[in-house]
Amino acid sequence: MEQRIQKLNEYLLGWSSYFRLADTRSVFQSLDEWMRRRLRMCLLKHWKKPKTRRKNLMALGIPEEQAILISSSRKGYWRLSHTPQLNKALGLVYWREQGLKSLVERLDMFRSTT
Repeated sequence: MEQRIQKLNEYLLGWSSYFRLADTRSVFQSLDEWMRRRLRMCLLKHWKKPKTRRKNLMALGIPEEQAILISSSRKGYWRLSHTPQLNKALGLVYWREQGLKSLVERLDMFRSTT
């Protein structure tokens, strides 16, 4: 996951620098949300077995009964990545701690310097 975030950051920094003149904060925000959801999906996929998912979700602060429901769900990874529990546990703060750069914050930085 570290490698994935590092490569994604390189791409995002260049992309945001190229499109910094655009007045489309909402597009940057929706792309940020989509990327975090995609990373949540990749993380869920990485935890292949339900027991591993339950253990890791509980370690992230999700209550045991909700972790059991999510880990044993038959829904797909993409759909599970949008559940409120996962969204809260693997939200913006988690991805910042992992080192993921935000397009919206980068856009705000460009706006404040010009």
